[in-house]
Amino acid sequence: MNLINIKLEDTFLKQIDSQVKSNNYHSRTEFIREAMRDKLKELEKEELKAHFEKYFGKAKTKTNYAQERKIREQVGREYAKKFGIKLD
Repeated sequence: MNLINIKLEDTFLKQIDSQVKSNNYHSRTEFIREAMRDKLKELEKEELKAHFEKYFGKAKTKTNYAQERKIREQVGREYAKKFGIKLD
């Protein structure tokens, strides 16, 4: 594990301390780590959303229901594999 140093304004640090106490965190470090994990997840979701948005809209070719289900299943399996999710 690596050590980093950050500078925070007093008012911001007081807000963190208040949340640490009121939400039963063991330390500032625990609170900040969780906040950073949450932010990273949020950014990852935004990236995925942007990736999928470019595929929305009318298709250039017509597909029937069976073809569409097959394509969705294939894409779902690819993303599950990419993110380490076991489907079976």
